[in-house]
Formats: sequence, C-alpha cells, structure tokens
Amino acid sequence: MEITKELENNVAEPEIQARHRTLSSFWNLVLIIATLIVVALSVNQLFNFGFFINHIWLDNKYQYALFGLLVPLVFLIFPMRQQSSTTQVPWYDVLFFAGMLAVLMFFFINAERILDSGWEMGAPDYVVGMGLLLWALVLEATRRAGGTALFVIVFLISLYPLYAEVMPGPISGLSSTFADTTAYHTLSAESMLGIPMQALANLVIGFLIFGVALTQTGGGRFFINLAFALLGHVRGGPAKVAIFSSGLMGSMSGSVVSNVITTGVLTIPAMRKTGFSRAYAGGVEACASTGGVLMPPIMGSTAFIMAVFLDVPYITIAVAAIIPSILYYLALFIQIDAFAARNDMPGIKRENLPSLKQTLLEGWHFIAVFVLLIVMLIYLKQEVLAPFYATVLLLVINQLFPHSRWNGKDFVNFVLATGKLLAEIGGILVGVGLIVGALSITGMAGTLVNDLIFLAGGNTLVLLIMGAITSFIMGIGMTVTAAYIFLAIVLAPALIQGGLEPMSVHLFILYWGMVSFITPPVALGAFAAASIAGASPMKTGLEAMRLGSIIYFVPFFFVLDPAFILQGEIGRSMLLFVSAVGGVILVASALQGYLIGIGNLHRHPVFGWLIRAAVLFGGLLLATPGGSDLIPFSDLELGLAALMFAGPAVAMAYYFDRGHTKKQHVA
Repeated sequence: MEITKELENNVAEPEIQARHRTLSSFWNLVLIIATLIVVALSVNQLFNFGFFINHIWLDNKYQYALFGLLVPLVFLIFPMRQQSSTTQVPWYDVLFFAGMLAVLMFFFINAERILDSGWEMGAPDYVVGMGLLLWALVLEATRRAGGTALFVIVFLISLYPLYAEVMPGPISGLSSTFADTTAYHTLSAESMLGIPMQALANLVIGFLIFGVALTQTGGGRFFINLAFALLGHVRGGPAKVAIFSSGLMGSMSGSVVSNVITTGVLTIPAMRKTGFSRAYAGGVEACASTGGVLMPPIMGSTAFIMAVFLDVPYITIAVAAIIPSILYYLALFIQIDAFAARNDMPGIKRENLPSLKQTLLEGWHFIAVFVLLIVMLIYLKQEVLAPFYATVLLLVINQLFPHSRWNGKDFVNFVLATGKLLAEIGGILVGVGLIVGALSITGMAGTLVNDLIFLAGGNTLVLLIMGAITSFIMGIGMTVTAAYIFLAIVLAPALIQGGLEPMSVHLFILYWGMVSFITPPVALGAFAAASIAGASPMKTGLEAMRLGSIIYFVPFFFVLDPAFILQGEIGRSMLLFVSAVGGVILVASALQGYLIGIGNLHRHPVFGWLIRAAVLFGGLLLATPGGSDLIPFSDLELGLAALMFAGPAVAMAYYFDRGHTKKQHVA
C-alpha cells in the first residue's frame, strides 16, 4: 500500500477549528455569483477587453467594484465569534453585508465624481457619514478575516491622524479632523484603495485563482507523491519530502499556517513512522512551510505588494529571491540529512512509495503549467496575465483525464473556494490599507525615518539590527503583509537613506517578518504543526527555530552585498553563492553535529562542543560577503579566517570519529 494512501486513511484530523461558516444554498449562490463577476471584471480590466462597457474603468471605480463584491462576503463566511453559528447566517451579519454593499455601490457609482470634486480632501457631510460606516465595517471585516491582533493594530493606527500632534516627538505628526480622516481613508487612493488594494486588483487575483485551481485539481497530492517517489527512500526521507512538498505548496498558498495544515497531515505522520520525534517532525514542517512563502516562482501575496512599492515587475522580486531561498532550503536539507545520519534513521521501503513513472504520467500537466507560467513571467514579461493563462491551461488539461475530470459539483466547489480565499485576502488587505492611509495623511513616515537614523547614530549596522528586531516584533502581532507594509513605509526609507540597495532592504524586512512564524514565544507556524504532531508547542517552536536558523543570517548577507539577490555582476553573484553554500553546509552540520564525509562532530564529550562551535563560526565567516563598508574584510580574508576555525575542528572531528569506529570494530 502506498505511504500517501495509508497516511490519508489513518491520519487524525488536526485540532484546529474551521474558521469558515457552512453556507446555505442561497448564500452559496450569492458567493458564486460575486466570485464569477469578480473574475470577469478582473479579466476585462487586465486584458483590456472593454466588454459590455466599451472602455476600461478608472482605477478607483474598478477597485470599488472589487471591494464591494468581495469584502462584504467576509460577514457571510466568517462568524462573529467562535461561539456563533457555523451553519446559519444571523440577521446582524446579513445587515453588515447589505450595509457595506450599499455604501460601496454608492462610491462605485460616484467614482468619477469623487476624483473630479476632490472629495478625499473635503467631502459633503452625508458622504462622510457613509464613509464612517464603511470604516467601521472594514475594521470588523479585518478582525474576522485577519484576527484580533491585526484588528487592534489597524484600529489604533487608523485613528492616529486624530491624535498625531499630541504624540511624543519621534512619533508625532500632522493631525486631521474626524471628517477629513474619514474622507481620506475611504475616498483617497492612499488608504483603503491604496497599495494593498491596488496589488490585489492588478496582480494578486490571478495568482490566487491559479493557486486554488492547482489545489482543487490535485496539485498538492501530486507534489507530495512526487516528493515521496524521489526522496522517500533516502535516509530521513519523509522529512526531506516535507521540504520539497511544503516548499512548493507554500509558494502557491502564500500562507504559512494553511500550508502546514494542508501538507503536514501527510508529512508529519510519515516522519513519525520513521523515528522522528513529534517536536522535530513539527519543526521540520513549520520551517518547510515558512520557506515556501519566500520561494519563487509564486511567492506569497506580500511579494506582489513589494513589486508595487518598488515599482518593479513582479518577476524582478522573484529572481532576487532565488539565492536566499536556495540557501534556506539547503540549510534545512543538510540539517535533516545530518540528523538522520547521526541517528541512523532509514527512509521508507521503495515498495511502499508511489511509483515515479506513474506519478509523472498522472501529473505531468502540473509541471507543464508551471513551465508555461515561468516562461510567461520571465521571457514574455506578462506577469499580470500569466496566471490566467496558466489556470485555463490547467483546467483544460484536467478535463482530458478521466480520473481527474471535474463534474458540475467540482466546478462549483472550485468557485466557492476561490470566492472564500479572495474575500479573506480582500478583507485583510483593505484593512491594512488603513495603516498606509494613516501614515500618509499625518506625514509621520518621514519624521520617523529621520528619528530612526538619529537613534542609530548614523550606523547602518545598528539600524539593520533595529530593523530586524522591529520586523520580528511586528511579525508577531500582524500578518506578514501588514507587518511588511508598515515597515516598508516607516523603516525601509531609513535603511535606504543609509546607503543600502532598495530591493535588499525590502526583502530584509520581509524575511525578518517571517521569522516570527518559527520563533517562540508566538511561533504560529510551529504551533500549527505541533497540533498535528501532538507535540508541545514550545518544544516544537524551539526545534523549528534551530532548523530554520539560517533565516536569521541570510537577510544580513544580501543587505551587505546585493549580489546575493542577483543585483550586480553575475560573476560576483556566483562567487558569493558558492561561498555561501559552503558556509551554510558547515553551519547546518554544526547545528546537528554531523558533517557529510567526516561523520559525527560530537564524538568527544568535551571537545565535541568546541568542534561544533568552531565549525559554526567558520561557516558563518565563509558565508558572509566581504568588501562592504560594514564588513571591512575582503572575501579572501574571511575565507582564510573560516579555514583557520573550521579546518582544525573538522580534522579533530574526523580523528575522534575514526577512533570511535575502530574501537567498535575491535569490540
């Protein structure tokens, strides 16, 4: 019996409550109609078809249409409280839905008038009243879709323009009246309709639809089967399968927690069957799922917002993330291999694994679709249209196979899943837009930039460390997208003024925002994995922190030298990549106490710790780029220093390990 089928039959459901309400036929019909209209409007706008209206709408009219079709659905999909009914839509949620829909329909109809009359800087009283209602409803939608922590942060910052002038110097700004603040939030192109909503309207929708289509057509199962067929038989095989499958699925879903839940129910039990502890298995899955959001070609939705911030094509972001993501997954792979070797953990017998040939025969079209997507992104530069073409190709090919062909019910489920995801993302992004608007209208961002530079004493390294700590803290309380947007406005300009490359700075913020998913005390990714593994959440978080430790260093590497993100000469990038690979192998091996070709680094009870520390430090020196203002040593000097530390330590480890082996043979 294949391992994936066996696990699907025996795995217990994770102890995670469903957040979505089970809708009645009527409300499902409403959701389906809204979703189909959103897709049609998006295709019409992005492909410049001009269907029905013979022209392309103004940006604010198009965004109000998406806003009105998607965000009110949050009140139908997400219950107000955990204790609320999950099968019936109560009257107050119907009222919230209808109220938001009506207000946004008014703004949609008056979109041109809003621009022509400059209402965002001085709207009539009745418009301000409608805007206030919309503001309150958006906050509630954000709470339901994004959680209480995000709601509190968005709520406080959205009110900031009202009390900005009375705040202490570093965080003071220009205050506005309640009416002006309301109008700015709801009518301007800088708040609810700001960068997050613009990214959703112009970039994110297509990729979200593609991700749902891939999942609904069996892409997740294909990638897991492919991973088991390729890696399941090697030592530590199930853990390596988790890296491969969770990395690919995380790249599509853009959500760490949902990725853990989707792939973890298969990979964690498989790891347990071959001897991995509960906490270690959960830590592996958490790290693999976290890295997926940072991995090209389809990164999380935050990467699309980054493209809007930097005003660069999305593919530029994806290309820049290639080397950092390779280093992250390489470190994870080496640690798992070292752990399995040190603890003599075999893989799964080949007869219990899926057939590689059969897996490829049944799922070759998933690879073909990815190839199309990459070709359109890289060579044709069609990043906006690429996911739509890929989705159509995937659905057409899927209908050719009898074993996977959809019927009417399958298509309805696809539309419902798409609508729920778009509504959830829309509810979060429109709320996060309030943060952008509040910082914009008060002018606080510019003031805070100067204050941060002053606090750091003009020292860029100190500013980077401050930025890393701030990004980590913000990542605890917010979604990755919300944390990134806040820091991109407040922190990124200070780092860029310090002489750092903009792309490096924005990726630095994104990476450090992701760190909170695997770092206690609030490691959401690790805690989700722990619930599936039946392990201690804190112990799982500590394992994830160790396994994913390279993520704490990689951002500093590419900030110190943009060649790490392929900004500059390709020769320099390749040199740094090769050096970093060597360094990462040493660091990962030191953390697990086993180096390929050498053996156990911790044979000696006393010198073992010193050997591992020396190898770890040597690895960091080898991976660190030299020749920058912050690192006054050349690459050669850092390489020689790495050799001085790691060389003797590796030699000692080899000596102790061989001595131990000889004693065993004699015995």
